[in-house]
Amino acid sequence: MASKIIIDWDEMFEYLPGTWVELKHQPGVLYQIDCYEATMVPPIWLVGNPQPRYPSELQLVSRRDVAVCDLEPQSALA
Repeated sequence: MASKIIIDWDEMFEYLPGTWVELKHQPGVLYQIDCYEATMVPPIWLVGNPQPRYPSELQLVSRRDVAVCDLEPQSALA
């Protein structure tokens, strides 16, 4: 019997790689999100921190450095 994985897409896009967060129990200590692994519990891995985290443990700080797609119009012939 195959189990069905339910992915919380809103949460996944809220915790994108590159987003800066702090641990709620360590205010002021910043980490960058390394990846969000939807099949893992907890799903969020931080750069320089070996323990995966739940979203409830994190406070979002900044998304300024997050790599996202360019929304500027581009010519297909360029």
